[in-house]
Amino acid sequence: MPCRIGLLAILPNMCRFFLIALLAALSTATVAQSTGRDIVKMMHDRYAGKWYRSFTFSQSTEVYRSDSLRSTQTWYEFIRFPERFRMDFGSADSGNTAIFRRDSCYRFRNGKLRSTTINNNEGLIFLLGGMFFYPLDQTETIFDSLHYNLQKGHEDVWKGRSVYVIGAASGENNANQLWVDKENLYPVRMIKIDPQARLEALFEEWKPMDGGWLETKCSFYINGKLAQVETYYDYKTNITLDDRLFDPANLVRSH
Repeated sequence: MPCRIGLLAILPNMCRFFLIALLAALSTATVAQSTGRDIVKMMHDRYAGKWYRSFTFSQSTEVYRSDSLRSTQTWYEFIRFPERFRMDFGSADSGNTAIFRRDSCYRFRNGKLRSTTINNNEGLIFLLGGMFFYPLDQTETIFDSLHYNLQKGHEDVWKGRSVYVIGAASGENNANQLWVDKENLYPVRMIKIDPQARLEALFEEWKPMDGGWLETKCSFYINGKLAQVETYYDYKTNITLDDRLFDPANLVRSH
């Protein structure tokens, strides 16, 4: 520092002003914020072709109302990326199941199909691994369809760790956004805004698994109130999952 001050002192005024302007420009360039598109590309470059293709797990599900625990359930889940997902609720022979395929959700009760609706999973299968099984341009298109503004992004801190934020400028609270651990590039927080509710999801206790990572705890808040906590156990990756598990036309037992 003393040497630089001494140098500035002997430079002609014009040269001194030029040097100050150059240093300011370089400083500005180093803190330029990444866009959401930049962050998505970093994630895709890191994990495409490496992430595990399938996984299964059992899940302890705590359901809350008005911040009070109302029930604890056991769910069994089966995922094959990029877009096959099945949840079984309770015992193997209960017939209470939800199957997600592409943009549709099929819900069964006592083994009978009760409803077919638009997939309302908020893109979680895509965000938590499915995105790495599409080409980058298609991945960006799906982010757009989920209403993330890829022109926006910034850096922040979450629970003591540096993060990237996709979809929002710094301090912007009313936009869909995905918070991504800066070092490991996995999601740690999701915020989805719609006219009826504000959904916040926290993805925690990540474990390294077969070329990727697996979140083992998820917490969901609706309008700031805790609604559900999911804790995974008995998880396995890269196992063969029969197509019949995800066939709503012929429901079979999963376990």
